[in-house]
Amino acid sequence: MSVNSMTTRTVPEEFDGVRTPLRGRDAELAFIKARLDTLDRGEGGIIRVEGPAGIGRSRVLAEAAAAARRRGTRVLEGAADPDEQFVPLGPLLDGVLAGKGPLSGAVRVRDLATTPGQRFWLLQELGDRLRETVRKGPLLVVLDDLQWCDDLTLLTFHTLAAGLSSHAILWLVAVRSGSVPSGVRTTLDRIRQAGAHELALGALGDRATAQITEDVLGAPPDPDVLRVARRAEGVPQLLVELIGSLREDAAVTIANGMARLSAGPPAPRVLPSVVRRLDQLSDEARELVRTAAAMGGPVTVAQLAELLGRSSAALITAVQESLDADLLAESGDRLAFRQDLIREAVEAGLPLSLRQALRRQTGGLPPGRAPADAAQVERTAPGDAAEADRLRTEAAELAATAPGPAAERSLKALELTAADAPERPRIIAEAIPLLWQTGRAAQARELGASALAAGGLGPEGEALMRLALARLAVQFDFSEAVRQARAGAELPGISVTVRGRLLAMLAVGLSMSGEHAAAEEVAAEAWETAAAAGDRTAEATLTTVRSAVSFHRMDLAEAFRQAERSAALADALGVSTSLWVPEALWHALLSNTTGRTAEALAVAEEGIRITREQGRTAATRIWLMTRTRILLETGRLSDARADAEAASPAADDPGPGNLADVTLRYVMLRVALHTGDRQTAEAYAAEARRMRSDGAPVVRHFGTWMLALMADFEGRPDRAMAELDEVMTSPAADRPAYAGLIDPADAPVLVRMALRAGRHERAAQAVALAEKRAVLNPELTFLAATAAHARGLLDNDLASLVRAVRLYEDCPRVLARASALEDAGRKLAATRKSEAVPFFETALALYARAGAERDVARVRRRLRAAAVRRRPSTSGLSDAWPELTAAELRVVRPVARGLTNQQVAEHLSLSPHTVSSHLRRAFTKLDVTSRAELTRLVKHRDSGE
Repeated sequence: MSVNSMTTRTVPEEFDGVRTPLRGRDAELAFIKARLDTLDRGEGGIIRVEGPAGIGRSRVLAEAAAAARRRGTRVLEGAADPDEQFVPLGPLLDGVLAGKGPLSGAVRVRDLATTPGQRFWLLQELGDRLRETVRKGPLLVVLDDLQWCDDLTLLTFHTLAAGLSSHAILWLVAVRSGSVPSGVRTTLDRIRQAGAHELALGALGDRATAQITEDVLGAPPDPDVLRVARRAEGVPQLLVELIGSLREDAAVTIANGMARLSAGPPAPRVLPSVVRRLDQLSDEARELVRTAAAMGGPVTVAQLAELLGRSSAALITAVQESLDADLLAESGDRLAFRQDLIREAVEAGLPLSLRQALRRQTGGLPPGRAPADAAQVERTAPGDAAEADRLRTEAAELAATAPGPAAERSLKALELTAADAPERPRIIAEAIPLLWQTGRAAQARELGASALAAGGLGPEGEALMRLALARLAVQFDFSEAVRQARAGAELPGISVTVRGRLLAMLAVGLSMSGEHAAAEEVAAEAWETAAAAGDRTAEATLTTVRSAVSFHRMDLAEAFRQAERSAALADALGVSTSLWVPEALWHALLSNTTGRTAEALAVAEEGIRITREQGRTAATRIWLMTRTRILLETGRLSDARADAEAASPAADDPGPGNLADVTLRYVMLRVALHTGDRQTAEAYAAEARRMRSDGAPVVRHFGTWMLALMADFEGRPDRAMAELDEVMTSPAADRPAYAGLIDPADAPVLVRMALRAGRHERAAQAVALAEKRAVLNPELTFLAATAAHARGLLDNDLASLVRAVRLYEDCPRVLARASALEDAGRKLAATRKSEAVPFFETALALYARAGAERDVARVRRRLRAAAVRRRPSTSGLSDAWPELTAAELRVVRPVARGLTNQQVAEHLSLSPHTVSSHLRRAFTKLDVTSRAELTRLVKHRDSGE
C-alpha cells in the first residue's frame, strides 16, 4: 500500500490553500486534550475517531497532532492511500521513516517489511524501536484512514497496541464509518475489547455551519446563503467546497457586512471531493454511480441492471463498492445518494454529451417517448408480440449509443417471443452482436449455436444466424468466420440483402485470414449482390476489403483512398450497422504499417475514447490490441507491453483469439526480445508454435515469423530461415505482401538474418520486394528508408545505409531508425572507428528511450570496441533518472504531483492497469515503498541536488 504523510493531505476545512478554523468539534478536542494530559502522566491508550466521508476525521487528527507537538510530545503520523495496495506496512512505515525525526533503526524496519518471511522479526524490531523512543518521552502515533490499510499494517497495529499497552504511547486512529473490509472490522473489534475510546463525528449544527460559511466568505451569511449552506447537511468538506465555489464564481456579494447571493439559487456544480471519491472507484462502480445520478431519485438495483445492460447479480461488487465509498446508501429496497448535493455534483461532472446519453438511457427511449415501466415488462408473458416489438424498436434505437441496455431489451424481446415464431431467428441475430459489443461473446456464441442446433429456422433464419455468428467470430477465429459466412451464403432461397451481407462477411473473413485471392474473388460477387439490394452497410464493409486488396498489391495510395471512403461510409451509417469491427480500425493499421504512426496512434486513441464512452467493451479491447502494435513500432515498449497485458484475452473467449495472436501476442514477443526477457519470449514462442498450425494463413505466417525471430534471438539463424522457408515459397497470391514479414521495417531484419545463415538468395528476395514496394509508393518516405536499409545490408554498402539513416529521420519509427544507425556505425567501425561513434551514440540514445535493454547492451559493446566508455545504464529519459524507461518516468511525475492512478490514466490516455504496471516497476527500480517517498525523491532529483 502506498501512503501519504498527513501533512500533505487535503483536509476538509481548507479553501484556496487556506485552512479555516476547526468549528463544531470542541467536545471532541477537549476529550483528546484530556487523553494527552493522561499521556503526559505516562499512561497510553487508543482513541478511535469514526465518521462518514468528509466529516472531518483527518482534520481532528491533524489538530490533535499539532496540540501534542506544542506540548513537546513526539508524534509519528501515517495515513493509508486507497490508490495503491502493494507496499505492505505502508502507513506505519511512512510514520516511522518520514518526518523530522524518524525512529532509530527505521531503515532496518523497512528492510524487514519488504523481505518475505520476516513478519516475526519485523514486529520484534518495531516494538523495540518504539520502546526505545518512549524511554525518552511520551509518544503519539497517528494512523489515518484505517479502512484502506493492508493486512500487515492492521496486524502490526493491534499487536503492538496490545503488547505496548503499559507504555506511554497513545494510538490515535481514524476510520470511515459504515462497511469496511473484514480485516479492518476484526481490528476494530480487537481494539474495542482492549478498551479503545471511541469518538463518533456527526453532522455539524447550524451554528458551526454559519461559522464556516462566514470563514470562507469573509462575512456572515444572510438567510438565502445559509439555506444554500445547509444543503451540505453538516458535512464540513462538502460545505467548504460548496461555499468556496460560490465565492470563486462571484455568486455571492458582500454588502452592508452580509454575504448575499448575487442572483437566484446557484446551479449544481462539480465538487473536488466528490471527483476524488469517484476516481477511487472501479470503472464498473463509477458507471453505476453516474447512472444513478442521472436518474434523479432513489433507484432499485433491478433498474440499474436494466440500464447498464447487466444482471442484478453482476452488480453486486459495484453496488457494495459504492456503498463502501459513502456515495450511496440503502433506502428500503432502493439505493439513494447520501446527500442530494453529491448526486448533483456527480451529474454536473459529466460531459454534456454523456449526460444527454444517460438521460436517454434512464428514460429507456429517445426523447419524446415515455419510459418503459419495468414492472409492466416483468408482468408480460411469452407470446406478447406487441411488447416484444416495442423492445426490439428500443434496442435498435439505443444500439449506437448504449449497447448494454439495448442488449437487455433484445434479450427480453427474445423471452417474450414464442419458440416457433417466425421472427425469433431475426431477434437472436439482433441480440448476438449487442452481446458481443458489451463483452459477452461467450453468451452470444452459445445463443447462436443453440439456435442452429435446435433447427427449424428455415433458410432465411439460418442465414441470419450464421451472419451474426460470422460477425462474432471475426475477433476470435478467422477460419470460423469464413466457415459461417460461406455456409450461410450457400443456403438456397435467402433474400438478396442477407446474401450480400454474408458474402461481404466472407470477403472480410478471407481477407483477415490472409487468403487474398479468394477474398478478391468473393468481394467482386458481393459487390454485385450489395448493389442489387442497395445495401450501404455491405458497401462499407466491402470497401474495407478493397483497401486490403490494394494493400496486398502494394498500391498504398489506393488502399488509403478506399480506407478513408470505408470509414466515412461507416460513420455515416452509424457504428451499430457495421458488419465488421470499426472500419476506422483498418485505417489505423494501414497508417501504422506505412510509417504514418502518429496518425495511426491518434485514430486508435480516439477509438478507445469513443468506445469506452459508449460502453462497447469488445470494440475498446480491439482498439487496445491495435494500439499495442502502434506503440511497439513507435518504440514505446513499456506502454505496448502494459496495453497488451490489459487487453489479454478472457478465459471464456470463443475461439483461439486470432486478433490477439496478430496483435498483443506478437507484440509481447517483440518486446521481450528487445528487452532481453528470455522467459517471456519463450512463453510467447510456445504460443507461436500453436499459431503455426492455425487454419488461417495470416495467423500461421505471424507464428512463423515469431519463431524465426526467436531462433535468431537464440543465435540460430539457420533455424530461423528454415522456419521461414514455407512462407517464402507459398503461392504468390496468398503470400503476405512482405514475403513472410509483418511490417516493412522487418525487411532489414530478414536480410540480416538470411546473411548470417548464408542464405543470400533469401536476402536478395527480401530486398527486391522492399525496393518494389518503395518504387510503387514514392510518396511514402518510410518505405524508401526500409528499402535503402535492406539494400545497404545486402550489398554491405555504406552509402545506402547512410541514406536510410537520413530517410528515417522524419519517421516516428524509433527502433527502425536506431537499427539503421547501428548498422551504419557497424560498417564504419571496420575502418573508421571515430566516425562510427556518433552513429552508435545516437542509436544508443534511441534504444534507451524505447527501453530496449538488450539493444542498449549490444550497442554498448560496439562502443567499447570503438574505445568509447559509457555509464552502465541509460534506460531513462534524462541523466537524473537512469533507472527508468520513458514510459515509467511519464507515470512517475504526475503521481509525484499527487494524482491518483485513475487521474494519471486519464491524463496520459492509458488504462489504470497500465499505470499500475509502470508504477510498480518504478517502485522496485527506485527502491521506494510509498508515494510520499517517491514524491520526495522526485523533488530531490528534479532540483538538481
